[in-house]
Formats: sequence, structure tokens, C-alpha cells
Amino acid sequence: MENKERVIVLDFGGQYNQLIARRVRECNVYCEILPYTVSLDKIKELNPTGIIFTGGPNSVYDESSPHIAKEIFELNIPILGICYGCQLMAYTLGGVVTAATDNSSCEYGKTMTNYNKNDVIFANVPEHGISWMSHRDYISTVPDGFSITATTAVCPVAAMSCPERKLYGVQFHPEVNHTENGKDMLRSFLYDVCGCKGEWQMDSFIDSTVAKLKEQIGDKGVVLGLSGGVDSSVAAALLSKAVGKQLTCVFVDQGLMRKDEGDFVEQTFTKLFDMNFVRINCQEEFLSKLKGVSEPEAKRKIIGTEFYNVFWNKIRESYGSGYFAQGTIYPDRIESGKGDAAKIKTHHNQVEVPQDITFEGIIEPLQDLFKDEVRVVGEKLGLPHELVWRQPFPGPGLGVRVIGEVTAEKVKILQEADAILREEMDKCGYASQMSQFFAVLPGVKTVGVMGDSRTYDELVAIRAVTTDDFMTADWAKIPYDILGRVSSRIINEVEHVNRVVYDITSKPPGTVEWE
Repeated sequence: MENKERVIVLDFGGQYNQLIARRVRECNVYCEILPYTVSLDKIKELNPTGIIFTGGPNSVYDESSPHIAKEIFELNIPILGICYGCQLMAYTLGGVVTAATDNSSCEYGKTMTNYNKNDVIFANVPEHGISWMSHRDYISTVPDGFSITATTAVCPVAAMSCPERKLYGVQFHPEVNHTENGKDMLRSFLYDVCGCKGEWQMDSFIDSTVAKLKEQIGDKGVVLGLSGGVDSSVAAALLSKAVGKQLTCVFVDQGLMRKDEGDFVEQTFTKLFDMNFVRINCQEEFLSKLKGVSEPEAKRKIIGTEFYNVFWNKIRESYGSGYFAQGTIYPDRIESGKGDAAKIKTHHNQVEVPQDITFEGIIEPLQDLFKDEVRVVGEKLGLPHELVWRQPFPGPGLGVRVIGEVTAEKVKILQEADAILREEMDKCGYASQMSQFFAVLPGVKTVGVMGDSRTYDELVAIRAVTTDDFMTADWAKIPYDILGRVSSRIINEVEHVNRVVYDITSKPPGTVEWE
């Protein structure tokens, strides 16, 4: 995508690299992440409005740690260093970075910080506030020409700047929510230092992307694998707006989706959008492949392989020409770690095309967007709210929420129980307070009493979590009366269920999904 203003985030292995980029984009400035190893020539070619150095787990005085050429500071491009990035700036330009000799010199977590409001970064925030620290090294001497602009009780240089060269560094993390007014600090760097105008808008993204798609596709056809998830759905809506009936969406309904979800996807895309919609109903085929299989990874492999075969066999029949489209989004294309942001990971949004099928090219209209931006585009394109804000759903579907062997009867029980849970969460308005919630069928039968008779039926488990990033998660504190209604309805309305339990395990030690 062409952008007049662009900020580059150079990744030095920081765990918040994507969060920094998201915060920049929330300020309506286009931003992309590159590895710290990117050449100076490439940076010059991109002509960024500003550069941000991320944090990282290393020590700058260790020569094996990620470093940067001193010449980057001579490009006359504004630079903001965060945590390790701040230390790297100081170290490279002649300052001194020192290892903490005891725990009293380290800072982790929320820290009261004093800001110099005469510095442009802190001009629009209070003089004192909480910042989020995570460092064991500290800057003991700033480089020549730099001034100290923030301090804490134990950190002599919580921030520094050299306005004449437009170089700024903060030891804390303004990108995390724990730092009070952190977004305002980033905004000051972007607008008051870099001179950004805020040209990154979703309306302009839609218009420019549609125009680009029309030009690229011409009169050719486009095939998209539509899963019903957020990314592929928004990609389908965007392509439909661009080329209409030239788009064919192939939806493989393997019978392992939530209750009525296949019908909802079909109705959405046949009624609201101009496209060719092809639905393949193949539950029996998938269940036959899964018969007798209980091991989780074996089930995942079978479901993934069968999905791949069904989808591409359909393409071979009628659609093996023109372009192939995917719902790839920006995080699918990058992976953080040791500063190697260029490493590409295999992801469910990036599908391998069989060698015997030849397309003119691969189209990924959402490849520059983060998930929250994808949702904004989806809403602007008229997709239903419940689809745009759909919770994460595993690729194998309910196949990994039915613990043990997957059968048609078990899938039906789980679909009915899960539907009741969702209905009750929506009804009480509690759904928006949770990051993910669902029902699990553990494959455990328990003794119960219903109508004065002994029962021996299925147990259903409820899982609900809250999280900011899904790297860690806490179990949701759903009020007892809501859980009581859910339990009562499931037991009374779903055949072959006589007990409901609630999972109160956080991540770690557990995971969000059960298998």
C-alpha cells in the first residue's frame, strides 16, 4: 500500500513490537515492523517519517546483542527509542549503559515517574505519572547533546532527548496500557516531532484497496476460501465490493462449527454481497475420517488434511484459474523473537496452493492490517456485528472441543450446550466483558438424578477467559446467578447432559482451549 507518511518500527526482539505498531496506527499514522537488520539503503528507500526502536531482552554492552549502525542517526529522521531501544541509542552515541548491581536498581512493573514538561514528548501529560518499567540495565550517562527528561526514584535516566537531532528515548514502555498517558506521549512524537498529519484512515484504506484490486484483477476471476472467520469474511466483503460476481467464495462446512453457523455464513454472503457462494456440506465425510480417533494432534491433522483435500478438489473441478485470495493479516506475516521480525510463520490464513493448480497470482487485501483494523473495515463494509466481533475459533472447530472420539451425537450435544451459553451471555450483556467463552464436552459421564430416576450422562464444561493478548489469560469471574441459569438450561434442554462444571484455570498453567 502506498502511504505518504510511514513510521518504521525496528524490532530488537521486544515482546511489545506489534503493540507499538498498533498504537501508532491508532494515532492514524501508517506503521510497519521491520527487523533491526534491515539495511540503511532500504530505510532510505522507504523514506520514513519517523523510526521507533523496540525493547528487547538483551544488554547493549554485550557485543553479541542486536546493534544498529551509527549512521542511522545521521539520516535526519526522527527516532524514538523504547527501553532497549533507548539504551541502544545512548550506547551507540557515546553514553554509558550500566548493569544493575542489585535488585534496587532494577525496575519491573508500575513505577512513579517524573516528567519534564518542557520536553515535547511530555508537554501534554501531567508532571508525574505511572509508567511501565521492565529493565535490569540503566543509562548512567547520557550522550553528548542529550538532556535527561524523566526520572524515577531509582532510575537516573527514565527518558532523554536531543531535540536538535530529533532523537528521543524512554526507558519505560509508553505502548502498554499500564503507562498512564502513554498514547499521548507517542502521539506527541508522531505529530509534534515527526510532523505526521494522520493520513491512515480506514475509509481511505477501503477506497484505495478497492481501486487497486480492480486494476490488478481486471476481468479475471478470484477464488477465496471462506471459513466464516473474521479475516476471510472481511477479505470476501472487500473483494466483492471490488469485483462482484468475478469472486467465488468456497465455504467448506465440515459439520464441526457452532450451532447454525454454517447457515448464518451462507445467508450473510448470499444476501448482503454480490458474489458466487459455493457451500460444500461434508460432515459425514469428516466424521468417517475421525472415527475411532481420540488423540488431539491426530484429530487436528485429519481435519486439516481433509479440509485441504475437499477444498482443492472443488477448485480443480471448476475454479483453477485467475487469482487466489487469502485473508492474511499483518501479524500472520511477522513473528517476533530475538529481533528476527522477518521470520515468516505458517499460519491458518496462509494456504499452500497445490503444485498442479496454477493461478496468476495470490491476492491478500488485508495483509497490512492488524486484527482490530480488520474489524473496523468489516463494520464499514456492512458485515454483521456478530461476525465482525466473532471470538477466536479453532481451525478444527468443535473437533477439539469434543474431547476424545468425535461423533455426530457428541457434536450435536456440544452445539446445543454452546448455543445456550452464548444466548445467556448475550442476554445479560456479559459477553462483551469476556475475551472468549465456550462449552467443552470432556467425554466424562457422571451419575445424576432426574425425575426421581438415576441417570448416567454427559458432563459439559464451561470455559471463559479475559485477556489482552492471549499470551496469558485469567478465568472470567462470571456471576453465580448467570452460571446457575446456564447450568439449569443446559441440563434441562440438552439431551444426555446431567452435570455442568466451570473451568477456573488461568493461562498458564492451563491453555485457553482444552486440547
